[in-house]
Amino acid sequence: MTGKWWALVLAIAVQLVFLAVLIFSVQWQNRKPEPVTAELYAPPVKAPVVEPTPPPPPPPQPQPQPVPPPKPEPVVEKPDQRAADIALKAKQEDERRKKAEVEAKAREAKEAEDKRKLEEKRLVEARERQLREMAALRAQAEREAQIRAQAEAQVRAREAAEATAQSKSLADWISRIQAKVKGNVIVPSELAGNPEAIFEVVQLPTGEIIDAKLRKSSGNRAYDDAVQRAILKSSPLPRPDRPDLFQRALTLKFRPTD
Repeated sequence: MTGKWWALVLAIAVQLVFLAVLIFSVQWQNRKPEPVTAELYAPPVKAPVVEPTPPPPPPPQPQPQPVPPPKPEPVVEKPDQRAADIALKAKQEDERRKKAEVEAKAREAKEAEDKRKLEEKRLVEARERQLREMAALRAQAEREAQIRAQAEAQVRAREAAEATAQSKSLADWISRIQAKVKGNVIVPSELAGNPEAIFEVVQLPTGEIIDAKLRKSSGNRAYDDAVQRAILKSSPLPRPDRPDLFQRALTLKFRPTD
């Protein structure tokens, strides 16, 4: 409002000055010209005096046209600079805030993408490591299984060989016992065919016979009795080549012509 008042006062002062100049100019133009006086006197008798011709009156001056008063300039209210500065700062701050938000979102998106890629890489590496470990475990298991199979095969082979050797040794031992008993059997003359008598012989580790029981008769009592007497007569029986083959009770089969 102060600027408006000063502009109004200035316009009024300009109008007053212009009006005063106009009035003064009109008064100066309307002044009457001062009369020119000349004194006439008679000269001595000499040549007549010629009166000087008065100068012509000055031409009338044109009336000055009144100058229209200048139009007052429109009073333009100047914007408040502080408000403009505040608005500019607010706009700049808003732009900075928006830019910061955009940058923050971009940074967050990049961090999320980097984190996703890192997690994906970690998972891939973990999976590859797990696959390698599983492959190593499978290979180790296969090696162990192969070694175990080989060991079991060797054990079975040894056991088979041992069983074969044991069976052979046992068969040889029993064959020697049977041979000794048969050497003491007196076969009855009336025995017909080749009947089989089975006895269970109980002995001591030294080969001494404790008992000889008939488990299956040959069908000929005389032959059964003859075999039993031969078994008791063969004490002590031959001992096995390997002590671990010893059996306290043996099942022995006898045929007269074997």
